[in-house]
Amino acid sequence: MAPLATNIDPGHNVESARRALAARLQAAGIEEAALDARLLVGAALELDLTGMVTQASRQLTPEETTQLEQYAQRRLAHEPVARILGVRDFWGMPLRLSEATLVPRPDTETVVELALEIFRGLAISGRRPRIADIGVGSGAILLALLWEIPDAFGVGTDVSLTALDTARDNAAALGLAGRAGFVACSYLTALRGPFDLIVSNPPYIPSAEIPRLSIEVRDHDPHLALDGGNDGYDAYRALIPQAAERLAPGGALIVEAGQGQARNIETLMIAGALTVDRPPKADLAGIPRAVSARKMPP
Repeated sequence: MAPLATNIDPGHNVESARRALAARLQAAGIEEAALDARLLVGAALELDLTGMVTQASRQLTPEETTQLEQYAQRRLAHEPVARILGVRDFWGMPLRLSEATLVPRPDTETVVELALEIFRGLAISGRRPRIADIGVGSGAILLALLWEIPDAFGVGTDVSLTALDTARDNAAALGLAGRAGFVACSYLTALRGPFDLIVSNPPYIPSAEIPRLSIEVRDHDPHLALDGGNDGYDAYRALIPQAAERLAPGGALIVEAGQGQARNIETLMIAGALTVDRPPKADLAGIPRAVSARKMPP
């Protein structure tokens, strides 16, 4: 095999390599070029932020130069940093990714925030709280909730066995395996209630919009986790009636919504015999991102 052509000069030190990579990424129009460069340099050199500062003047080895250039070429091709490194932080937890899982995004933390707000108002006594995460992917939402609710038990479902393996591995790595189960099924079909919280980040992108997504999403996230059908609501139509049957009285369904979808999702929830008793929770950009409804006691 021919040696890898490199644009990272072997004479670079740690700091100059970081600056050079940030400049290349910025010139290619990549957002957050400086952050991406820091993460890639740190991974290639196996240095945390402190190590990058204390070793700023150290010259890169040939092996480090080659590894960094490989990472650089992948990022310049718009492969997300999380895909390159195989891990993404969510709710302060490092989560391993696979080809079958979405890259967890900060917007989805809004679902966790709203679920915790609702949980604090639930009257649960004499039993463990039960949580279901539908379309669990890497386990992001479920594991964040189990981390915050120490006595809860949770189950995640997915149609992808690879995604379930990824979520199971993440649960084990976080010490949560004893309180989490994972089931292969479509939505909630294999589950029996009651659940106090049912959460989901379902596919909600209208099929015709997928080709117009950013390269990072369109070419690297699994389409099964993106495609919400012709109008973007197929998953909600399937999920909401099943959730309504399996919620405990007073329990809540909390789902992520795409931009402009919250009101229609609320309509579907009401049609599914759930009660919308609070407004959607907005993400940091002000977009209504987490939508909830409750199963009211008889």
